[in-house]
Amino acid sequence: MLVSQDGFAVESGNGDFRLQIGLLVSVDGRFALDDDHEQYVDNFSVSRVRPYLRGRIARRIEFHLNPDFAGGTLVVQDAYVDSVLAPAFRVRAGKGKTPFGFERLHSDSNVLFMERAFPTALVPNRDIGVQVLGDISGGVVSYLAGVMNGVTDGGSAEGDNNDGKDVAGRVIVRPFSKRADAPLRGLGLGLAGSRGAATGVLALPVFRTQTLQQPYFSYAITGTNPVTADGTRSRYSPQVWYFHKAFGGWAEYVKTTTPLRRGDVTSDIDHQAWQVAASWVLTGENATDAGIGVRPRRNFDFGAGGWGAFQIAARYHALAIDDRAFALGFAAAGASRKAEGYTVGLRWYATGNLWYTLNFERTVFDDDPRGSRPAENGLAFRTQFHF
Repeated sequence: MLVSQDGFAVESGNGDFRLQIGLLVSVDGRFALDDDHEQYVDNFSVSRVRPYLRGRIARRIEFHLNPDFAGGTLVVQDAYVDSVLAPAFRVRAGKGKTPFGFERLHSDSNVLFMERAFPTALVPNRDIGVQVLGDISGGVVSYLAGVMNGVTDGGSAEGDNNDGKDVAGRVIVRPFSKRADAPLRGLGLGLAGSRGAATGVLALPVFRTQTLQQPYFSYAITGTNPVTADGTRSRYSPQVWYFHKAFGGWAEYVKTTTPLRRGDVTSDIDHQAWQVAASWVLTGENATDAGIGVRPRRNFDFGAGGWGAFQIAARYHALAIDDRAFALGFAAAGASRKAEGYTVGLRWYATGNLWYTLNFERTVFDDDPRGSRPAENGLAFRTQFHF
C-alpha cells in the first residue's frame, strides 16, 4: 500500500493495476453584511462530502468515481472510464466536466476562491457523453473534445430531454512549457467553444451571486405565456493564464447565445461574463495551475515553528445580460441587467491537505450600489480537507 498526501493507493509491482482512495470535505460559513432587512440567513453548511475512487486496470484502462453526499443527498459528480490509447489520445465515456471553461476545469479541491467567478455561471458543468483528449509534444498543446447530452449555462444533468446533442471542445497551448528556465514557462492560452440544441424552459439559466448565492436574474417562465429556449445555443471562451514562482493570475471571457421565444416574439439573447484574478503566495511557495494547490515548505507545527503557507488573492468579475431580454419582455420581474463582483481573499495552508480560506466579496448590480437591488456584501470562510 502507498500512503501519501494524495490519498491511499494499492498498486501492482509493475504498475499495471492501481486503486486510489481519497476524500474531499468542505465546511463553509456565509454571512451577509449590511443586511438590515434580514433577507439572507447567515449559515454554516457542509458543502462537499466526496469520497472518490480512481484506478487503472491492465495499464490502458483508467476510471474515476466521485460521489457527493453533501446536504444528505447523493449526487454522482463524476463517473467515467478512460481508454488510454496513447498520451496524445484517450477516449473518455461517462459523466464528467464538459471540456469548456478555464476555472470550471480546475479541481474542486484547489479552486482559489470560495466560489468560481461569474464566467463559470455561463459554462456547462458536468454532463454525460464521450470525449477524446490528450497532450501533444509533452503538453505544449493539449486538447479536449466531446459529444455530450447538453446542459444549460452553469448546469449539470443526469440525462437529456431532446434528441439534439452538444459538441464542445477546448485547445490549450503552453508555448514555453519545455524551457525550464524561461520566465514565460507558466504562460498558457486556451480557446473553447460549444454548440447544441436548447429547447424548453429547462434550458434557461438562473444567475446567482457567487458568495451568498442569491438569485438576481431569471426568465419569465411562469404563467400562460412562458419564455422558452427554441434553437441552437452556442458558446465560446478565450482564456489566458500565467504562473511564475509565487505569482498566479488569469483572465477569462465567456459569451453564450441562445434563441428564445415568447409567443410570437423570437430573438437571439446573449450573456457575457469576464474575470481578471491574481494571487501571491506570501511565504514564497510556488503557485501553480497543475491542480495540486500550494504545498507548504513546512507544515503547521507550533512546537517546531512551522507555519504552513499563506496566499492572498483578488479578482474583478462581471456578468451582463443582453438588453433585448428586457426590451422584449423575456426577463422576470425584478431581474438585474448586470452584476459586478469584487473579491479579496486570504488562504492559510496548514498542510498540503488542510487549508482555511476567508473571502470578502462586494457585488454591485446595474452599476448602481443604491438601486432597486442594493449592493451585496458577503463574508465567507471555508475549512477544507482533502487527500
